[in-house]
Amino acid sequence: MSQASHSSAQTGRSAQQLYDTLRAQVETPENIGRLLVMDLDSGDYEIDTSRDDIGLEATRRLQSRHPGASLHALRIGYQTAASFCGVLERTQP
Repeated sequence: MSQASHSSAQTGRSAQQLYDTLRAQVETPENIGRLLVMDLDSGDYEIDTSRDDIGLEATRRLQSRHPGASLHALRIGYQTAASFCGVLERTQP
């Protein structure tokens, strides 16, 4: 799936579908709050090493394996990846 050939809504749905398949593997107590960066074409993913990371290292690791990939990031266990002047809302298990 090329980023240019799909709308934001389609990309979001694809990312959510991939996350749903990975959820049991990645949504563990030690990963809650970390960023998950996913390659929407291959299904490959990387998780940032700490809750303070903003996804750059995970993105670089994933891009080194899949140059030019369409990447999407989600915060594990939360409805949004970031919050500006607000509160991050946890998803229901």
